[in-house]
Amino acid sequence: MVNIEVIPVGMFMSNCIIASCRDTSEGVIVDAGAEAEIILAEARRQGVKVKAVLSTHAHVDHVSALAEIVEALNVPAYMHKDDLPIYEHVGQSAMMYGLEPPDQCQISNHLEDGQKLRIGNVTAEIVHAPGHSPGGVCIVFPDETPPRVISGDVLFKGSIGRTDLPGGSYDTIMATLKKVFVPMSDDTVVYPGHGPETTVGEEKRTNPFLSPLAKGL
Repeated sequence: MVNIEVIPVGMFMSNCIIASCRDTSEGVIVDAGAEAEIILAEARRQGVKVKAVLSTHAHVDHVSALAEIVEALNVPAYMHKDDLPIYEHVGQSAMMYGLEPPDQCQISNHLEDGQKLRIGNVTAEIVHAPGHSPGGVCIVFPDETPPRVISGDVLFKGSIGRTDLPGGSYDTIMATLKKVFVPMSDDTVVYPGHGPETTVGEEKRTNPFLSPLAKGL
């Protein structure tokens, strides 16, 4: 069984997530966006044995603490290859917001659509979900009751991720919503990259972007 802890960090209040197996305490950190010391302290408090750091995408508000945490824990970093160019220019993005350019690390593993990762006794499935960024991914826990999905900045409670940043595409994110979220069961719990958790069913009913795609189901 998976345990999911959401930690809002940084000036953008990005949701860093610690996902761990309740049986083995093995876990991963998802979206190390800022404030590495807070994230590391929470992982220690929970007794999580962190095996990797995953990034749903490479925007500055989701990766600024990535290098510091990878170095502190001596674990690999995972990201979809299509977001590597964004990560390479994350320092420029930081300066646009008046932030110090973050340290960067080697992305030693690439996330791929359909890839399955074992986190202790828990299975996580990677789903390529472009639109907010070219290499955006969702992380699905299909065997949980109810199922869970870490949606990054693709789907929020009542909204979706912006598409006006480099590599973003409104048509692409709408296609992603239709392909990824419409088929999901209504009880699937969604952990977005910003803001509160929600469910797929609630978003199918009320989200002005997802609801029209789900009509007639």
